[in-house]
Amino acid sequence: MGEYLQYSNVHEEVANKVNKISVSEHDRDILRDLAKRWMEIAKSDEMKERKRLWKALKDLKPVRPMVLFETLSVAGFITEDDLQCQDKLLRNVEKTMLYSIRHYDMLNDDIVIEEYFRVAWHVTKSDYGVKIVEHHAENSMAYKSNFPIQTTDDFNKLKKRTFKVDRENTLALKNVLEEIFGDILPVRVGNYDNFFPELGFTPFTGNNFIGITMDLFKLIGYDNMLLWTYDHPDILHKFLRYLCDDRIQFYKWLKDEGLLDFNTDNQFAGPSSYGYVSSLPEADSEREPDLKDVWGWPESQETTPVSPKMFDEFFLPYIAEVANMFGMTYYGCCEPLHDRIEYIMKALPNLRTVSVSGWSDLAKMGEILGKNYVYSRKPNPAFISGKNPDWESAEKDMRDTYNATKNGCLEVIVRDVYDIDGDIPRLRKWVDMTKSVLGL
Repeated sequence: MGEYLQYSNVHEEVANKVNKISVSEHDRDILRDLAKRWMEIAKSDEMKERKRLWKALKDLKPVRPMVLFETLSVAGFITEDDLQCQDKLLRNVEKTMLYSIRHYDMLNDDIVIEEYFRVAWHVTKSDYGVKIVEHHAENSMAYKSNFPIQTTDDFNKLKKRTFKVDRENTLALKNVLEEIFGDILPVRVGNYDNFFPELGFTPFTGNNFIGITMDLFKLIGYDNMLLWTYDHPDILHKFLRYLCDDRIQFYKWLKDEGLLDFNTDNQFAGPSSYGYVSSLPEADSEREPDLKDVWGWPESQETTPVSPKMFDEFFLPYIAEVANMFGMTYYGCCEPLHDRIEYIMKALPNLRTVSVSGWSDLAKMGEILGKNYVYSRKPNPAFISGKNPDWESAEKDMRDTYNATKNGCLEVIVRDVYDIDGDIPRLRKWVDMTKSVLGL
């Protein structure tokens, strides 16, 4: 998830001006027109059918493979020139709506648009007692942390984090949007976005991202993370215990504050993976949700170089302790899992969906997962990126996926495509190619 870290700074100046929004007729007309189109799509029979198919897949009773392309990271899919609203917060809302509508109109994949617009709670977190500072390369997703914990003695610098929710501004934005288009498109508030905390634009709402090893890496650096398994195992366990307790505290706080919401709709149960499933409450359920009612998302990309046994000894127990608080989990992101998936399956009885990245042994993963888990295939984004896409390799990638998962529970989700040299039609071409390979 490194590609989204550049958005992690909360824009307080935006939050503080919600109550000062003066909605112009121009902005109102723009958003009402988008709301009409949004609701037209959401009410279609096509959306009802897609929701049925996604739920069947997550119920391990697939009707067919499901295909989804994450357009959020694609350069030029939505630009500032595409946005017409004058108010900054309303431009955020416009951008959210435009991403979904344009995606539906252009790609022909299995995107779902629900019959409501969701506003995420504006949640902020204190630091760990030390500040993680990320230095980003110009015009690049590459970044470097300052790694504030340099020695084992620095553990004493860590403090218990605190969390806050800005109810006033979150509800004020909800009220503004209800006044603008509530008669067309209902507005709901719930959950939070771990990666995009700006009010109005929170496309990753619903992902209960655990990220223990991500923050461990940012705090102590890779050298310490790997070497301390040998040199200071007790201290490494101490750090992991601290981060595990931090996550437990945070998710209990979300529940106690009434911020938690069901994510069994088109919110992300994992990285761009929908949460439709029968064994958790529907998103329309009126009762207060518990952590056992929602999806969680554990992963550990940073421990890829660690042996499976060492991963199981040092890192997995803490990840699992948090993940097992949830009713169901989606495991993984970009890391290969074929050498450690059996440890993960044993540690997570609530595991339902597993990420299978381009660095995985596709056939081995298909054999291990079988029909007992959803095989969430992440195609290699390099094949369709840059100035000259490699269509031959992209098609082979999908054929290898199909051969590895015949009669299995398959979703194909393209992520991490950034530069496409301005060739937006390329996205639809990939979708059509993949559907053809999968016999859809």
